[in-house]
Amino acid sequence: MERLSIGQMAELNHISKQTLRYYDKIKLLEPYFTDEETGYRYYDIRQSARLDIIQYMKSLGMKLKDIKKQLDRNDPSLIKSVLRQKMYQIDEQICELECQKRAVRRTLMCYERYEASPRDGTIVLEYIEDRSMYCIDAGINFYGHGIEVYEKMLRKLKESLIDDKLPQVYFCNAGTILRQKNLEQLNFYSSEVFVFVDKDYVPDDLTVSIPANTYLCIYCDKFEKEKKYIYRLLDAIKENNYTIVGDYICEVLVELPFLAKNERGMFLRLQIPIRLY
Repeated sequence: MERLSIGQMAELNHISKQTLRYYDKIKLLEPYFTDEETGYRYYDIRQSARLDIIQYMKSLGMKLKDIKKQLDRNDPSLIKSVLRQKMYQIDEQICELECQKRAVRRTLMCYERYEASPRDGTIVLEYIEDRSMYCIDAGINFYGHGIEVYEKMLRKLKESLIDDKLPQVYFCNAGTILRQKNLEQLNFYSSEVFVFVDKDYVPDDLTVSIPANTYLCIYCDKFEKEKKYIYRLLDAIKENNYTIVGDYICEVLVELPFLAKNERGMFLRLQIPIRLY
C-alpha cells in the first residue's frame, strides 16, 4: 500500500488539507493508517473513491452530516431525495434566469426605442401591442406634487413586489395611470403606479391586462411637462374627432443613466387609447 500524507492526498484530489482534517474530525473520511512510532497518519489512494463520492454529494447540495449518514447507512433513497430536490432547484434557477434575460432584453429594447423616438413634444399615432402590468394603489395623489411624491410611490411599489415575491428585475421603468373618467373630467387624480411584467412569469391574479390598441402618444423629456402635454393630447383628440376608449398611461420609456439635481432622468411616452372614427 502506498501511504499518502495529508498534503499528498489533498494535492492528488484537488482539495485543501484543512478540508481533509475537518473530514477526519467528523469521521467522514479518516486516514487509513497510523504509524505507531511517529504518530503520523496516512491515507490510501483507494480512499479517493470515497472522497469522490463525498465531493459529488456535496456538489448536489447535501450537508456533510447527511453525506456521512448516507455513506454509513448505504441507503440510496437519501440520494434520490436530494437529486429530486436539486432538480427542482435547477428548474427554479432556470426560470429566474429566463425572467432576467427577458427583463434585460426589454430594457435593451427600451433604450433602442428611446434612440429612435420622436423628439420631445412630438405627437404621434401608435399601435401598441397588448401588455401586462403589475399595478398598485399607493394611496397618494401623483398630481399636484413634486418628484418626491413619485419616489414615495415607487417605494410602495417596490415593497409590494417584494411582498408578492416577484423578481426585482421588474422594478424598472415604472409608470402611472390616470383613469378615463378622471381624464375626461380633467380631474388630475392618480394614485396608481405600475410596472410592465411578463404574463407567463407572473400569476394572473397579480396582473392587469392592457389590450392592444391605437394610442395617441406624445413624447416627454421632463417630469414637470406631463400635465401640459396631457392637455395637448386632449386638444389633438378633440381636433381630430377621436374617441377616448381607455385610461391614460404615463410610461417611463427609459430611465437615463444619470441624475440631474439628485433626480432620476426619465424619457416618457404619454399615451391615450383612442378610436379613430
